[in-house]
Amino acid sequence: MGNLKNVAIWIVIGLLMVALFNLFQNTNETRGIKDISYSAMLSEVTGGNVSEVIISGNLIEGRFNDGTEFQSYAPEDPSLIDKLNSQGVTISAEPISESALFSIFISWFPMLLLIGVWVFFLRQMQSGGKGAMGFGKSKAKLLNEQKGKITFDDVAGIDEAKDDLQEIVEFLKDPKKFQYLGGRIPKGALLIGPPGTGKTLLARAIAGEAGVPFFTISGSDFVEMFVGVGASRVRDMFEQGKKNAPCIIFIDEIDAVGRSRGAGLGGGNDEREQTLNQLLVEMDGFEENEGVILISATNRPDVLDPALLRPGRFDRQVHVPNPDIIGREKILKVHVKKVKLSNEIDLKVVARGTPGFSGADLANLVNEAALLAARRGKRVVTQVEFENAKDKVMMGAERRTLVMNDEEKKLTAYHEAGHALVAVKQSASDPIHKATIIPRGRALGMVMRLPERDQLSLTKEKLKADLAVAMGGRAAEELIFGEDKVTSGASSDIKMATNMARAMVTQFGMSDKLGPLAYGDNEEEVFLGHSVSRTQNLSDETQKIVDTEIYNFVEEGHILATSIMLKYKKELIIIAEGLLEYETLSGNEILGLLNGNKPYREGVADEDSIPPEDGSVIPSSDKKEALQKNISKNKKMKPQTQS
Repeated sequence: MGNLKNVAIWIVIGLLMVALFNLFQNTNETRGIKDISYSAMLSEVTGGNVSEVIISGNLIEGRFNDGTEFQSYAPEDPSLIDKLNSQGVTISAEPISESALFSIFISWFPMLLLIGVWVFFLRQMQSGGKGAMGFGKSKAKLLNEQKGKITFDDVAGIDEAKDDLQEIVEFLKDPKKFQYLGGRIPKGALLIGPPGTGKTLLARAIAGEAGVPFFTISGSDFVEMFVGVGASRVRDMFEQGKKNAPCIIFIDEIDAVGRSRGAGLGGGNDEREQTLNQLLVEMDGFEENEGVILISATNRPDVLDPALLRPGRFDRQVHVPNPDIIGREKILKVHVKKVKLSNEIDLKVVARGTPGFSGADLANLVNEAALLAARRGKRVVTQVEFENAKDKVMMGAERRTLVMNDEEKKLTAYHEAGHALVAVKQSASDPIHKATIIPRGRALGMVMRLPERDQLSLTKEKLKADLAVAMGGRAAEELIFGEDKVTSGASSDIKMATNMARAMVTQFGMSDKLGPLAYGDNEEEVFLGHSVSRTQNLSDETQKIVDTEIYNFVEEGHILATSIMLKYKKELIIIAEGLLEYETLSGNEILGLLNGNKPYREGVADEDSIPPEDGSVIPSSDKKEALQKNISKNKKMKPQTQS
């Protein structure tokens, strides 16, 4: 059918060109020039009816006595000039035009240009939707990876998700195995997980494993400026899928088109809703789409339309979470395959020190470590580079060019010492990984804590300890410099403490007055350029109690931090002076300072100094072995930073 349509179009174009040619051929008639034969012209000359002629080669153009113009083509006749002279005809001669073809081309050029543009648009309309007029064609691309092919062996740390999708691959390879027991092929699978966990990578692995056509498209590719285009693209996408069945269609970021209808999320959009309606019908309507499996990915399942999530459309929802310690180690092994590593590196230690990291975060960590080693002129990547890269990823790059005077350094040192002291004295707090007064990112200083293991839930005791640690910096400023000298440096701490207390009251049910109830949804609104967090759908009286309980939790943490400052003021001064002297202290170095041991530094070591266990400094050659032994014992977990 498509070929007949193309032939018909070209026939019409040919007829049009013939008509245009005839039009130009008859140009002389439209100008009033009469074509006559040579003998007729001689008769008119003999009769005295010709007044003048212009001879150009064989072409003779002339004018009769009545003003009528004519033209004729003459053979080689030597007597022609004599005959014209005998009748008193005015004779003119012109050279033969050598640019006749060029003149014809110039006269035809506008029409040829118009025909060329028309043909171009017609071909674009027939080119599968990639042209200027193919708005309604699907933008799905057929993925065909011969080089750099991704398989399930290249995906680590999400074994449960792989198992769910491996079943789809097996069904595509051997459907009779499942159909024998009455099973049917799943119509769709939705990959749900935080950004960077490997959802798109997992989809590419399915394409590499299945050996069937794999179409990929983004959710934003459906919505266009013209109404109805998205629905047309959905129809065309499934038509392509049916022609290539069995096949897989992967829609990345499906929340761009699959948001709940009529909920007001992101504003009303009739075009998006029409596109979603068409997608729902294609996935599970009257017409069967046998052999077409739809796989989608999103990190916002909460905004998707319920009709999209029901069985029969997305038969299974595959959760792709952040990896645990075992998964992180497997992911690191995948990413370090092309990196030259020192024999001293233990990836298990690196994995233990990076809880909460996604697969993308771990890939970035390995890359940063390799770049650091290259800048330092090393031939292999050592544990030191991994530690420095981890600090950079977690805390930001050092800003050593930022000039701080002695007063600002002292204030920053006591602020960070306050965080560190409360963390040390609170048993429920996570251990300190590192404290620094070197500006990193947007912070002038930072204390980073790392849990000893992956945390799956938080206790009330732990949250209260975290509130006290967050308020430790402000408490130290008030104690050492006085309330009138407190600075804005605790703004991020206060914001973190407020959000933590709000969650304890409205989500975790840890308020004695409000009880174990959920109070609305926390949403951030922009007011005068600032994000304001507020609890929605509460009465004024309940909102007042919520605000009071939030204040009580934060103030309780502030009071606890202040009491620790007063009780252990001497230890506070020791930690602050240590930060002023060494700028960066590991958790073990802080504990060593409180026990009277000085931190180990190359070139300044004495009998009281102890080497750090985090490998943050490069020791002299005679003490490397002892330090590497300490590195292997290092236990580092998810970062919690107070600035």
